[in-house]
Amino acid sequence: MSCGCFGAPAVEKKKYHAYTHQDATEPLPGNIKIFRYNELKSATNNFDASNKIGRGGFGTVYKGILSNGTKVAVKALSAESKQGVNQFLAEIQTVSNVKHPNLVELIGCCVQGNNRILVYEYVENNSLDRALLGSKSKSTKLDWDKRSSICMGTARGLIFLHEELEPPIVHRDIKASNILLGKDFIAKIGDFGLAKLFPENITHISTRLAGTTGYLAPEYVLRGQLTKKADVYSFGVLTLEVISGRSVATTWGEMKKCLLEWTWHLYGEGKLLELVDPEIEEYPEEEVLRYIKVALFCTQETAGRRPTMSQVMDMLSTNIRLNEKELKPPGFFEDSVGTSEIPLSTKKFTSTNYTNQSYSFSPVTITQVIPR
Repeated sequence: MSCGCFGAPAVEKKKYHAYTHQDATEPLPGNIKIFRYNELKSATNNFDASNKIGRGGFGTVYKGILSNGTKVAVKALSAESKQGVNQFLAEIQTVSNVKHPNLVELIGCCVQGNNRILVYEYVENNSLDRALLGSKSKSTKLDWDKRSSICMGTARGLIFLHEELEPPIVHRDIKASNILLGKDFIAKIGDFGLAKLFPENITHISTRLAGTTGYLAPEYVLRGQLTKKADVYSFGVLTLEVISGRSVATTWGEMKKCLLEWTWHLYGEGKLLELVDPEIEEYPEEEVLRYIKVALFCTQETAGRRPTMSQVMDMLSTNIRLNEKELKPPGFFEDSVGTSEIPLSTKKFTSTNYTNQSYSFSPVTITQVIPR
């Protein structure tokens, strides 16, 4: 029996709330599907390494083909949720109803024994980090139009999560490996629901294991303040990666500066175009400069100085004049390169102005904090 996303017949709701055991095999209300473990095991050829298409702190992702021929991405979670089956499925149900062209669609899940598995739509062009940093080929070559589209698509997805959902969702782990590329290289944000499904400490572990400390905003690391502005900071770093074609972990110049620090250095010298990936053969200089400067606005060390994602979208357009007088140095990890295994509590943030001053962060407003 099919149901819309706004509700379900009473008999199905009763059946859903009746779960008291560790396995979930009955259909859920709405459009979420419950898969049996053996079904996903068969789809991935026993989770064979040849079908592995990604790995992160939350788990390993495999390409799978269901019995009806549908391609899916199967994510076997490596961290056990502290929630019971009912709570886990309730949050899965919430995330499954979040639909947007720039978000990866969650199709279903498996809750059987100790297994917690998520099933997503299969995205044909893999992840952004593979397109940027993997083996180069004509089929995956990213010209400026594709890169610009990826930035804009990611921004649209974040606007939806931050400003159009109620309650809003703060992603917490925006990075190149979580941006998947669909048909025509349309950007789709992945793992947008995992921040809701796992406790805070699991998210921190994910960031360390994935080696992505360079994406984390100062106030989030130093004070644990999780706001939408943390995603804005990560988006700024991601944009610089898209433009430079190099990882956030890459060091630049003789002084081995990190990506964000090097960008600010080039900004001060009026040489921002030196950041552009040599793989981009032709590009509109003014537009590329605008994107880099917007990324610097996004990575301001004080959260209150960063724009919202809807403002970012406006700034990326050619219709808005950027007020560069308001642009201040970004904040970043002193040890962000090559030391991601160090616990976040021991890390120090610095500013590109090379002072030892203490930084104060704008107070968190009720409109910024994600409802828990």
